[in-house]
Amino acid sequence: MAQSLHSFAPPAVAGASTRRRQYLLPQLRRAGALSPAVSIRPRSGRAAGRISATLFQSPDLDSTALVQPPSSDTGGAIDVDSVTEAELKENGFRSTRRTKLVCTIGPATCGAEQLEALAVGGMNVARVNMCHGTHEWHREVIRQVRQLNEEKGYAVAVMMDTEGSEIHMGDLPTASLRAEDGEIWTFSVRYFNSPLPERTVNVNYDGFAEDVKVGDELLVDGGMVRFDVIEKIGPDVKCRCTDPGLLLPRANLTFWRDGSLVRERNAMLPTISSKDWLDIDFGIAEGVDFIAISFVKSAEVIHHLKSYIAARSRGSDISVIAKIESMDSLKNLEEIIRASDGAMVARGDLGAQIPLEQVPSAQQRIVKICRQLNKPVIVASQLLESMIEYPTPTRAEVADVSEAVRQRADALMLSGESAMGQYPEKSLAILRSVSIRIERWWREEKRYEAMELPGIASSFSDTVSEEICNSAAKMANNLGVDALFVYTKTGHMASLLSRCRPDCPIFAFTTSTSVRRRLNLQWGLIPFRLSFSDDMESNLNRTISLLKARGMIQSGDLVIAVSDMLQSIQVINIP
Repeated sequence: MAQSLHSFAPPAVAGASTRRRQYLLPQLRRAGALSPAVSIRPRSGRAAGRISATLFQSPDLDSTALVQPPSSDTGGAIDVDSVTEAELKENGFRSTRRTKLVCTIGPATCGAEQLEALAVGGMNVARVNMCHGTHEWHREVIRQVRQLNEEKGYAVAVMMDTEGSEIHMGDLPTASLRAEDGEIWTFSVRYFNSPLPERTVNVNYDGFAEDVKVGDELLVDGGMVRFDVIEKIGPDVKCRCTDPGLLLPRANLTFWRDGSLVRERNAMLPTISSKDWLDIDFGIAEGVDFIAISFVKSAEVIHHLKSYIAARSRGSDISVIAKIESMDSLKNLEEIIRASDGAMVARGDLGAQIPLEQVPSAQQRIVKICRQLNKPVIVASQLLESMIEYPTPTRAEVADVSEAVRQRADALMLSGESAMGQYPEKSLAILRSVSIRIERWWREEKRYEAMELPGIASSFSDTVSEEICNSAAKMANNLGVDALFVYTKTGHMASLLSRCRPDCPIFAFTTSTSVRRRLNLQWGLIPFRLSFSDDMESNLNRTISLLKARGMIQSGDLVIAVSDMLQSIQVINIP
């Protein structure tokens, strides 16, 4: 005999056994989703097996209604990649990785086979770095990623990263050069018609030789290689290597004097250079999903770029990611994050501008603010730097990755490890395995962090959506549900659920392929493309039928569903 809810009933109790109801009711009350006015009474003649009551906000916001399950509808199709499908079939909901993985594409990974290997290995976002390569080269990479998505059902997003106008080295004759301790190198602003002389690198900033002084310390790529300035000869600056390491093309340069960073000239350079604007036009034309802006100093830069994108491409939904990698970024951190669609903790360059011991606390602060403001955050730079050359990471690198996962960052990013390293697939496998293990430990230990999530809604409707997602996530943890389903046209409610970091994975169903790709950057979201209507019950029936047919959910699974079309919470026991 099935049970139904009387009037003010929230989700999850109809159809439950007496013993199950005795468990659910106090859990729902603790979750803040159950009205004291709930009463439960037996009712015969109803189909058992599905917990089908729906709590939703009516247009006049003064009542709660009970929606009955309609007849089954198996029409339509669902887009999901083969890796996610196989993982859900073999290991179930709880095995899914929540932390997303970004891979920088370079000479080591630009082929079709290598890109597919990365997608199979868990790459969620492919990053193209405009510091290197031509537009034709990047266009081919983007084309291959799109083709991979279309043919294999992946939702790999493309992020274009601008070069920025900070001081950096030029191109090198090879993929990298090694500077050894005590060697004398020349940093020059002169133009060479012939190949660069041995141990010579170009610098992009014409005033470099004038600004540096003998005795300054020159840091390459955030301190991966260090030099002391020993002599200036016209446009050439002679330096002695004091910390050996690899020099990579277009690596960032900073110089310190008397223990302080020399910032005056950098402060005068524009955030977006003339080359960056050409690259941004290229990214808009190619329809990239994200544009990451280097060395953002203020929110005005983000606003300006968003206005430009809107004017150049009507209806474009390109997201702008602010790279936090300078003292100016930290000074204006909250306003920059509010203006952007996400942030990247670029620790390499950031570590060249603030004392190294301050980088961990800066990272934690950035991750926290991004989550509070509901903006995805990527932890980047030197996660597994040693794997550019070696097949095994250091224990310190693994601990560093673990800490970023424990902080609940949305994504981790490989740079040189995947772009030009010798072990790109293995590097990705390490990130994936460490993420899964730390996430599992977090759940097993029930380490629900007590982070306060402030209200961020700008309208009453958004406030209702926010409260629904907060309640749904809390209910999911308290009831131990297997998954959260969210039906979203814009991705907003999916991001609100992700912000809550629930214990279970979030299945995000959207009608848009571009929204599906963008959601692939956010913590815990498994994005599907699915055509759906405004009829929530019909959507649920079709979704359950399609997922069951592919073996991705099973009878007895407990699911909470929300929707941004009908602001609602529904709990379903899969029949």
